[in-house]
Amino acid sequence: MVSYLVFLTISTGIFAIFALGLNIQWGYTGLINFGHVAFMTVGAYTTILLSLQGVPIFMAAIAGAVLAMLLGLLVGLSTLRLREDYLAIVTIGVSELLRLIALNEEWLTRGAFGVQGFPLPLGEFNPNWLSKGTMIFILSAIALFGLWQLQRSLKAEFEARKQQRGIKKFPFDLGFWGVFAVLLGGMVYVNGIIALIDYDYKSGLMLLILMTLTVFYLIVETLVRSPWGRVLKAIREDEQVPRALGKDVFWYKLQAFMLGGAIAGIAGAFYAWQLTTIYPSNFQPLISFYGWTIVVLGGAGNNGGVLLGAVIFWAYDSLTRFILPQLGWIDDARLGAFRILVIGLILMVLMVSRPQGILGKKEELTLGR
Repeated sequence: MVSYLVFLTISTGIFAIFALGLNIQWGYTGLINFGHVAFMTVGAYTTILLSLQGVPIFMAAIAGAVLAMLLGLLVGLSTLRLREDYLAIVTIGVSELLRLIALNEEWLTRGAFGVQGFPLPLGEFNPNWLSKGTMIFILSAIALFGLWQLQRSLKAEFEARKQQRGIKKFPFDLGFWGVFAVLLGGMVYVNGIIALIDYDYKSGLMLLILMTLTVFYLIVETLVRSPWGRVLKAIREDEQVPRALGKDVFWYKLQAFMLGGAIAGIAGAFYAWQLTTIYPSNFQPLISFYGWTIVVLGGAGNNGGVLLGAVIFWAYDSLTRFILPQLGWIDDARLGAFRILVIGLILMVLMVSRPQGILGKKEELTLGR
């Protein structure tokens, strides 16, 4: 059970990082990118191929992020002047093009045989009790930071609803999701302590991912609250306004596209380290769909909502993975498709009842304009 919860924490952290990149592109700038997995593919393959050539692991991961950023530059230069629907189509095509290159260029990526045996971060780390205590302290600090951010996000959403609707009591749905996140986070925290005491590679990777997620969350939060972030929001609302004020709209869009791609590239490196063996089939368009589900569920344009969306998504994934087979309603051959169908149904209901997501703002929606 401890190992499985560590796996869920790792998966949640990786896809939260992945979705933060998408949130910059769509949530804050209004760029519809349905091929976000392309940046993850570049980050993953660059990191492991360079590390196999002797490049230090973390330098290889940075190189992967830089190449993912350059991919964003190349794609952005040729597509960001297109209408939103054409941009979405092109990005899907780019992601599939990269996956097929990884599948067929065996001299570089080993094709369908996959890449195995690459170096792993903290793979040979054998901590003493002092090191374990330090790691538990870091985990505790991350948990307290997450609790503080959750409280801020819920309070901000409550204040926004109070101004819009004149409500006085704390909404039931916000309370429900807040309690859900606290209970789930507490369980993950306790499980993380147990895993770090009985240390193995996945425990160290879990802590490394949580540290990286915290750093990226702070960076993105700082950026979107800066003048640069306010320009992105203005572009999302009506790009003619910042253009009239002398802002280079195309350049700001390109920056957001590149930054989101770099963050997804780092997520790709962690994804490869989690799997320990990667194949082109690991980077199907479905991965982009996971990122979109997380952002839409938590609330576009809200980084706290992205984290909450990642937690809810993987909680749903784990619950349905074990509960549905026990009910016997559907056979194993159709179970995977049925779980995705249910996700689609939940999103349809959410888009009708609360299209802005759990922590998003309705006035900041970008689809359907």
